[in-house]
Amino acid sequence: MSSTRHEVRSGAYYDSVILMQLQKALAGLPGVEDAGVVMATPANKELLAAAGFDAGAIEARADDLLLMVRAEDEEAAAAALAQVDELLARRRSRAASAAFRPRSLASAVQQLPESRWVLVSVPGRYAAGVAEEALAHGRHVFLYSDNVSLEDELRLKEKAREQGLLVMGPDCGTAIINGAGLGFANRVRRGSIGLIAASGTGLQAVTAGLHNRGAGISQAIGLGGRDLKEAIGGISALQALDLLARDPETESIVLISKPPAEKVAARLLAAARNSGKPVVASFQGYAPPARHLGNLHFSFGLADTVELALSLANAAPADRAAGSNTSAPYLRGLFSGGTLASEAVLALQPLVHPLYSNVGQGSSRQLADPLSSEAHTILDLGADTFTQGRLHPMLDNDLRLRRLRQEAADPEVGVILLDVVLGEGAHPDPAAELAPAIAEARAGRSDLEIVAILLGTGEDPQGLDGQREKLAGAGAAVYPTTGAAVDHVLRYLPEGKDGDNGFPPLPLEDFRGQLAAINVGLESFFDSLDTQGAKAVHVEWQPPAGGNEKLMSLLAKMKGSP
Repeated sequence: MSSTRHEVRSGAYYDSVILMQLQKALAGLPGVEDAGVVMATPANKELLAAAGFDAGAIEARADDLLLMVRAEDEEAAAAALAQVDELLARRRSRAASAAFRPRSLASAVQQLPESRWVLVSVPGRYAAGVAEEALAHGRHVFLYSDNVSLEDELRLKEKAREQGLLVMGPDCGTAIINGAGLGFANRVRRGSIGLIAASGTGLQAVTAGLHNRGAGISQAIGLGGRDLKEAIGGISALQALDLLARDPETESIVLISKPPAEKVAARLLAAARNSGKPVVASFQGYAPPARHLGNLHFSFGLADTVELALSLANAAPADRAAGSNTSAPYLRGLFSGGTLASEAVLALQPLVHPLYSNVGQGSSRQLADPLSSEAHTILDLGADTFTQGRLHPMLDNDLRLRRLRQEAADPEVGVILLDVVLGEGAHPDPAAELAPAIAEARAGRSDLEIVAILLGTGEDPQGLDGQREKLAGAGAAVYPTTGAAVDHVLRYLPEGKDGDNGFPPLPLEDFRGQLAAINVGLESFFDSLDTQGAKAVHVEWQPPAGGNEKLMSLLAKMKGSP
């Protein structure tokens, strides 16, 4: 008849990997039918019950180690529990046991003073405290632990940013720093492509794909899954982007994310546009405004991200040229087609700020007075406001000609974007009226760039080629699609300033040379660092105050008191 025995080890903390391996080892002993090895939290007791172990009546605290064995008889069960210490001793890694194992982060910092990183993979309720201690010691943090509150994440990232430090996580499963993989990273060669990801497996898919195609990685910076949520605001992503933009070893950048918040994605893309480097954006659940805009390239899935990144890595510098900026900062768009105006707004709103419009798309701001432009403005001149008592601008250019002269006279306007729509029922020769106005505007403003979207066919009565020749002859840059025109426009708009410029930048020297790191939590992460040739120290961590919440709170207050 089967016999079940248990053992409680008070305050004996082991990481989850060791517990899993101990459970497997116990289950494989002679006569053992099943085994359970957990920290005795209520949730873990429920899991044991689901596996057929009656743990409800066992007196154990959440920080106690609970061992349960079901065997063919009582003798086999007792023999299995008697071997626990031996099995645990076998599990110790040779690298970790060969060196002194500090029992505190402070001691580890003294043992490895050149360390710039701390890997944290302790249970979630302790993780924020360990990460905060790492920041207090002036170290960047790779925070693998999950179940960290959103409030703690924001507090940690704001504190890190103020110190010129980086917090990757919480729930950050993958990163590659200075050639060393952290967490679940793949082994990849060094190279010139830098990655920033709010998606662990997404980061793995792209880095592995690039490696398998012969490319290499400069840095692959994980963020955790919530960094691009509105509550966090992309703090770590913006820090990482600034770092890679300054890094001479990074020639192109890839951004990867699960569905980001619209406002945060817009801010990140605006910063990416200002990076001066080619950037691939791979955002799940985000509708790309175009295939590419300026230095930004938008992918459709992870495999496409690899292809785009490879094409940018192999492109000659001339292929990446952004063009010349005008001396004036603002864009004004004067459209006769409402859908084309909306498409322009959707393409521009992540990249230029502030953007005003009367078409009400996405995050663009509603123009207070359609008769007066503000900052960057896109106008649908075919809207009801403008067509009361007058013909639609596809038939009558008078209103647009007046507005064109008005915008060209504004010294803060650097680019004017127009659409010219041909076809049955439209103005018989729109370029005959628009071209002289364009030439006049450019004659008075040598720094003014005028871009036209020409929509039509060679069969239209206006004559597509003739319209194009007139517009181009007047000095306009003519394109057949909104995306191509917006791509041109972005070359001439001054780059903006990011709001993070008041914080210390991440030091480039911390992303050079051999990685030196302190590991707190999963011993397997230490083993991985050691086998990759990184300098590493593993902390023999135990929950503070034996996991007693009241005592932990008291100790925290004592630490905070003068």
